Amino acid sequence: MTFALPGVSRGRHIWGEVWRETAAATIGCLLLTIEITGSARGYGPPHRWAWVDLGIGVVSLVLLLWRRRFPFGVCLIVTAFSALSVVSAAAAAVALVSLTTHRRWRPVLICGLGGLAAGWIFQVLFPAPHSGFGDVISSIVIGLLGMGMCIASGSAIGARRLLVANLRTQLRVAEDRQHLRAEQARAAERARIAREMHDVLAHRISLVAMHSGALSYRADLSEDELRESTTVIRDNAHAALTELREVLGVLRDPTSASVRPDAPQPTLADLPALVADVESTDGPVELRLPADLDGLTDLVSRNAYRIAQEGLTNRRKHAPGRPISIVFARDADHLVLTMRNPMGTPVPAASDQLPDSGLGLVGATERAVLVGGELTSGRDRAGSFVVRARLPWPDDDH
Repeated sequence: MTFALPGVSRGRHIWGEVWRETAAATIGCLLLTIEITGSARGYGPPHRWAWVDLGIGVVSLVLLLWRRRFPFGVCLIVTAFSALSVVSAAAAAVALVSLTTHRRWRPVLICGLGGLAAGWIFQVLFPAPHSGFGDVISSIVIGLLGMGMCIASGSAIGARRLLVANLRTQLRVAEDRQHLRAEQARAAERARIAREMHDVLAHRISLVAMHSGALSYRADLSEDELRESTTVIRDNAHAALTELREVLGVLRDPTSASVRPDAPQPTLADLPALVADVESTDGPVELRLPADLDGLTDLVSRNAYRIAQEGLTNRRKHAPGRPISIVFARDADHLVLTMRNPMGTPVPAASDQLPDSGLGLVGATERAVLVGGELTSGRDRAGSFVVRARLPWPDDDH
């Protein structure tokens, strides 16, 4: 989604200039007609100054086209022209409004006082016949009111432009944040898929690598042992491909139910089967689970299974054949997992075939954090490698 405010098109800009110039010219001609009708000095027959006034007014109208680029200079010049030309007075009003939109009050004050002075000079140079003190006062009051209207209008227009500019800035910031959130969501989804694929495949592939390494390292295997090892390799390779297909199934079109397999969703209830599968080849496993798993959410149970699976995979890589204990216990509103296995010298053939990605424990830690828990790992004083995790298990009363 893209946020946007309507901008000013070229046609709209041209129309704005046309109607402003037309309004200034119309008002200027109306004021010139009033002066001619009133037979002010120089405006009565033969109307010599009226033509000069009109010419100066045309120059002022042309100068208005540059008021946006040079607001103060144009306003000051046109205001000075209004001391000699009544047509320029309307152009000076437009220039003053345009200057005020910039909300710089010192130039506005200078041009405003210049406009009052220009109006007084015009009254002195071109007085109307039979004009008295009352007419002068009326002209000053009308000039002040007109100038106040121009300044108020320009200030309102400037405030509106500033508001629109702020809204545009806020919308751009909101759009940038939206793009950032989308990028973060995509990165998180890629990390989730990579973590799931690692957890699913690392266990199977490491088992295949260990048995295939043993085949190349051991030349004294009997036919039964060779057949058993090749069967394990075949079964685990097939299981790895099946689980990979299931993981990638979540990336397919969800509307194609006929071709989309269900994603793998193992839980702690499946952990005994996993342990029984690896005990025959990897070494003894001591597993202790709580008698009652009611109340444990599927999300926490699934992530606990994956963490335990990663522990078994790491045992196969770094301490093959050594015993490992996996103990789950409930501590108040937490599920506490403790995995411990003594470190030993890896079998050369196996160690050569099982590269360490360095991502297993990182992914396990991320899994624990994502469900609101924590995970620590490292060697203890006895030289064993220990993984401890605390995952939330709220009470039924909560």
